[in-house]
Amino acid sequence: MAINFDLNDLLSFRAAAELGNFRKAAESVAISQPAFSRRIDKLEQALGVRLLERTTRRVELTAVGREFSRKIEQLLEDLDNTLLGIRGVAATRMGEVTIACVPSTVYYYLSRVISRYHERYPKIRVKLIDASANEVLSAVVGGEADFGINFIGSQEHDIAFTPLLEERFVAACRRDHPLARRRQVSWAELAPYDFIAVGKGSGNRLLLDQALAGMPGQPQSIYEARHVTTLLGLVEAGLGVAAVPAMAMPGADHPLLVSVPLVDPVVSRKVGLIQRKGRSLPPAAQQLHDFLVEMKGPRGRGVSAAKADPPAAVKGGSKRPA
Repeated sequence: MAINFDLNDLLSFRAAAELGNFRKAAESVAISQPAFSRRIDKLEQALGVRLLERTTRRVELTAVGREFSRKIEQLLEDLDNTLLGIRGVAATRMGEVTIACVPSTVYYYLSRVISRYHERYPKIRVKLIDASANEVLSAVVGGEADFGINFIGSQEHDIAFTPLLEERFVAACRRDHPLARRRQVSWAELAPYDFIAVGKGSGNRLLLDQALAGMPGQPQSIYEARHVTTLLGLVEAGLGVAAVPAMAMPGADHPLLVSVPLVDPVVSRKVGLIQRKGRSLPPAAQQLHDFLVEMKGPRGRGVSAAKADPPAAVKGGSKRPA
């Protein structure tokens, strides 16, 4: 018997099975909803079975459809892996990978990995959803992102968490600030200086508030911002000091910023890759996922890049009166 359907029909069926909605599925494969419906009808007619049950709001797999979905998923993954493995095909491959990530992981860490990935797969488009920790988690759970980079999610029952690194929080200050000469500084020693903090809606803020709860003499913020990267901009402008994850800091050769390890207490966070359990990544996304695992690197492990050489001269800092 002749096979009267093609690869596009199978890809459309997979989209419908994953998203449970014809409109969203049609958008994901970039065709109109009527054209999408025709593809599904064509596939069902060719197979002689009903694969999907349609209601006004949702699409659900039939028993036959669930079994077919499992087999087609493996078939499409094998096909993609075969194409990726063929020399010359991988270099011209087109597609898109969507990563959700907390902003503090992007500038000095994720950017290096994406650059390496782009060299190997220049035609694959990488889309970043840089958002709060909770929003990153929601994007992965909801299927908006292929996978995420986050410091929460390890306790979620439907999320697989692959640890990348554990990093400590450091004091970020300008090179002309008095604290820039220190090998380490306690949280209490930040209190006399203008302090810049992330807002209460930030996952980093929650982590810090829990770690410092009840500690006397802890710094009180004069300025607040939503993202760690914004904090660094304010520090660079000379408005004060901030406590940030080590991963967010530039290297020791940065002309203005320097980081000093924070102690009493040492506060750290575990950063990892998150993805939905039981769902295989598309080959392009899996390749980028593997790059991230390969490039764990020493920078995020705490203070390895957190301390620059002391400046030759100290001009003073924004110290508040006691």
